Amino acid sequence: MLSLFFKCLLGALAVLVIALLSKSKIFYIAGLVPLFPTFALIAHVIVVQEQGALALRKTALFGLWSLIPYMLYLLTVYILATKVSTWLCLSLATVNWVIAAAILIYFWQLSQ
Repeated sequence: MLSLFFKCLLGALAVLVIALLSKSKIFYIAGLVPLFPTFALIAHVIVVQEQGALALRKTALFGLWSLIPYMLYLLTVYILATKVSTWLCLSLATVNWVIAAAILIYFWQLSQ
């Protein structure tokens, strides 16, 4: 139970840092915070404890490939941010991420 609380605390801390940075002169750094491996660290600890080092290695490789959907999300936001409403921009970017992630998962499972 304490472990679960610690994981929740890490997530809340990340959100707090993002909120504080977004109000500062260095607001753009708020875009870097989600890339801090808070959740990856949690996932990696759990994977290595449950499945071992080989599974951790596979998880890390999949994590590298998962940068593609994130890149498509950011590219969509960058292109559409000044062309459409904020909600439409973020919605389309999220849809692009979901589609790219689904394609990634499909092909990853084929290769295993």
